[in-house]
Amino acid sequence: MSARVATGFAGRMEPSSRERTLADLDRLADLLDTRWRIPGTNWRFGVDALASIVPVAGDISTALVSAYMIKKARDLGAPGHVLARMVGNVALDTVVGSVPVLGTVFDFAFKANRRNMTLLRRHFGRT
Repeated sequence: MSARVATGFAGRMEPSSRERTLADLDRLADLLDTRWRIPGTNWRFGVDALASIVPVAGDISTALVSAYMIKKARDLGAPGHVLARMVGNVALDTVVGSVPVLGTVFDFAFKANRRNMTLLRRHFGRT
């Protein structure tokens, strides 16, 4: 028996599978963007900001994880305009994040994956 996710019309996931997938993507976005807090502040950061310390390679590796999230959004049935905005967020994060020093600061401030999850949740009617 296959471990594939149950899908409905046009490959879109059924609501129960969709909610589980969205929850998994939320956890991944949290790990990438907001997992830890700087003590004494409300500033949060994740693996994306830490990886940006390694020029180019760190940003490319987190961009690949973000691309996986976009692929899962497509599997969920997100429309093209939502996917395009998600790709734009990740592209901006990757390009600006690759700039030495400035990119690391940018990665602490710009949360591409959290933004992408907000887009997905808004599209599916859950904030």
